Amino acid sequence: MSVLVNLIVMLGMLVIVPMGLRLFGSPGLTRIRRLWPLLAAPGAVALWLPRGPAATALAAVYAAGTLALALHAPARLARTRSLDPAEIAVLTALATPSVAGLALVAERSGHELFGFDLEILALTVPHFHYAGFAAALVAGLVCRMTANRPAGRFAALSVPLGTLLVLAGYFVDDWAELAGAVVLTAGMWAVALLTWQDVRDDRQDRTTRTLLAVSAAVLVATMLLALSWALGEATGLPHPGLTWMAATHGLGNALGFALCAVLAWRRLDRRLDPRFAKENTV
Repeated sequence: MSVLVNLIVMLGMLVIVPMGLRLFGSPGLTRIRRLWPLLAAPGAVALWLPRGPAATALAAVYAAGTLALALHAPARLARTRSLDPAEIAVLTALATPSVAGLALVAERSGHELFGFDLEILALTVPHFHYAGFAAALVAGLVCRMTANRPAGRFAALSVPLGTLLVLAGYFVDDWAELAGAVVLTAGMWAVALLTWQDVRDDRQDRTTRTLLAVSAAVLVATMLLALSWALGEATGLPHPGLTWMAATHGLGNALGFALCAVLAWRRLDRRLDPRFAKENTV
């Protein structure tokens, strides 16, 4: 499982986050976008080293980058003075990689942060790259594209709330984590429905439409798996193990949802979709 999780995390560090950052309209992010490869590469190397000082130091470089990204959230809030649903999703996307960065430092140092075992910390890293950064970013984009319709606002609010509740569930109990999984799943399914029905358009080229369709369809299955795992943890009912979840839920969300969605939204510019001429960044 560790090899697969490491590959999923590397995809998030080296591809999903830097591509996603190009969808932000914040001029203050220009420098961190340029520096991101230099910050992410040490973190990627740290994944493959034995736990110890070298791996911890390299992970700390990446964590510093995620913290720098998180600091743009209050700066953006001060500039926009907006807490509309799309903005809340965007602020979440800026902040959540720092949770992954902190978990990575703790796991690479062999420290059971807040009492969580190293396996849980290792899985926290991809979770906050994908459920945290990618899902919140896409929810915000969908909300903007659908002109803040009720379903779009619901998606943009429930994805950040669900992510926060899942994080809180780590500290409370499995039932709280299940509640977070329910809210997050509802939000992600709303993103999928809106992507399929409203964002996808016959005026787009075939590649863009296919990427959007795949990202929407995959969410239905991967979030159902997330629900089954959380329900099993809370109730003791049979449910997939962590290795199976990494190979299905984790890999599906990384390749089928996050990668396809970010590639699609990068393609949705004024040349391909007139509706997106002024809304292609958040």
